[in-house]
Amino acid sequence: MADPVVIERLIDASPEEAFELITQPERLRRWQALSASVDLRVGGDYRMTVVPGNIAEGSYKEIDPGKRVLFTWGWVGSDDVPPGSSDVLIELEPRGAQTLVRLSHSGLDAERAASHSEGWNHYADRLAVAAQSGDAGVDPWSAAPEELDHLTAAEASWAICQQIMRRFEGDVRDNATPCADFTVHELVEHLMGSLRSLGGMAGSDVPEEIDAASAEDYIAQAAEPALAAWRSRGVDGEVPFGSGTAPAFVPAGIIVLEFFVHAWDFAQAIGVDFEAPDHLTAYVQSLADAIIRPDNRGEGKGFAAVQATASSDPVDALMAFTGRSVPVPA
Repeated sequence: MADPVVIERLIDASPEEAFELITQPERLRRWQALSASVDLRVGGDYRMTVVPGNIAEGSYKEIDPGKRVLFTWGWVGSDDVPPGSSDVLIELEPRGAQTLVRLSHSGLDAERAASHSEGWNHYADRLAVAAQSGDAGVDPWSAAPEELDHLTAAEASWAICQQIMRRFEGDVRDNATPCADFTVHELVEHLMGSLRSLGGMAGSDVPEEIDAASAEDYIAQAAEPALAAWRSRGVDGEVPFGSGTAPAFVPAGIIVLEFFVHAWDFAQAIGVDFEAPDHLTAYVQSLADAIIRPDNRGEGKGFAAVQATASSDPVDALMAFTGRSVPVPA
């Protein structure tokens, strides 16, 4: 085994605030994870989707709030660094109004130590930004990978939706959206209902009562168990659907559409730009082509008629296909 990877950063936070940044899902999403679940107790497990298609899992071995935390680390589906195969120790030392964060990752061979050193340095820099400003912003590593499947596309689409929902400022609850007659608040509740239903088809259980700090936090607490359940189940075979069953890849594909299309709806409602890589847009379009059939369109059926658009932009074409009126560029 190689020597432990050791990373240090002096951050603008108290030890207690730093501890929250490294252990609380809502805080982890500000610098390290697209989604996360944490059972913060000795023997408890955590799960983090760090970037689309890459999920870290482990369990807590030692916890001393405000001082240190020791947990196992590994990647789901990896033969090189599987869950439980290595240890991460994070120690917090007060330095005046700041905190020295020291991370030590042991149990890696030389090649894996080098790659994890690069990764931990990247995220340590983001941790320092989050400590100073509250949010490290869009992670350039979270872009959709070139090779997509239903589940990776769902995670990449959630990454886009999450970032737009974080830009809700002031009271936007009653802002109109392009989605039927939904306001922002109503669309948030619609998305929650979809995640409860679609996630439940793969075995997830979203609590009825969710204590959330924001709309993004509210949806994130449903997105994580839904995505985790589909990752565990996969998209083969049949699942309960309506009064019967359906191929599992159909509701998995609908989750992608829900995140991607409603992210655009939210962006239009609050007046911010929507950006998505072309290959992800093309993948979502292929899902829409397969899922939105003519008999799914019309009043009360989920989708309006295809709208005309003069735009050559693939996102605009996709939104018009889902029945949305696409704004004409100024």
